Amino acid sequence: MVVRGVLFDVDDTLSDYSTSERVGLLGHLEAEGLLGLFSSHREAVAIWRQIMDEEYDRYLAGELTFTEQQRIRTRRFLSHIGRLPEGGLSDDEATVWFAGYGVHRDAAWQAFSDAEPVLQKLAPDYRLGVVTNSSFDHQRRKLDTLGLLEYFGDALTCSEEHGAAKPSPSIFLAGCAALGLPPEEVAYVGDKYALDGVGARDAGLRAYWLDRAGRGTGSPIEAGVNVILSLHELPPALMA
Repeated sequence: MVVRGVLFDVDDTLSDYSTSERVGLLGHLEAEGLLGLFSSHREAVAIWRQIMDEEYDRYLAGELTFTEQQRIRTRRFLSHIGRLPEGGLSDDEATVWFAGYGVHRDAAWQAFSDAEPVLQKLAPDYRLGVVTNSSFDHQRRKLDTLGLLEYFGDALTCSEEHGAAKPSPSIFLAGCAALGLPPEEVAYVGDKYALDGVGARDAGLRAYWLDRAGRGTGSPIEAGVNVILSLHELPPALMA
């Protein structure tokens, strides 16, 4: 079946989220006078990411709103380093603290060098869209800041508004619907093997796992999941 549309993940696929997260956290901790509490920058980032992974999973499961997971992450992180005030943080205080981190993180947002050139190459021949586990406003603002929003128009499908997160087949199918195409005519590209690669394949799309680091999964790649090491490999792969 000929591919006529391509859906993309955003974070660590089009945008270098991991770097912006690291830079943002360290910048915020330095501004708050907290960076010296850690034995290394790596330790600070590891603690932040562990808490983020746990609470973001709860958000994706529908247990928390996007804002609630931010507040809980803030409280847990400050508690872990012994800097949570005796009376705790109010919702407003937690929101303000996280927003400070967000300012530093957002200032470090950048697209991968292969993102826009590949989107430019694909745009004349394919319908392009996004399927992401996040909120619409957040990802739309990010893509606009990165100069990539114009390639997707209104074809942004986000888990918060959709009501289900990847790897649920429904969010991939909603992305296909936004392109006006059946899943067998749509490719999906994302950086997480199980969430993006296997999830898209199981939803009936042509799945591409973007393994930028070339580390593999530690086990054999399942049938129906195609591996690329750079977005530059995508255009010729779609023609194969």
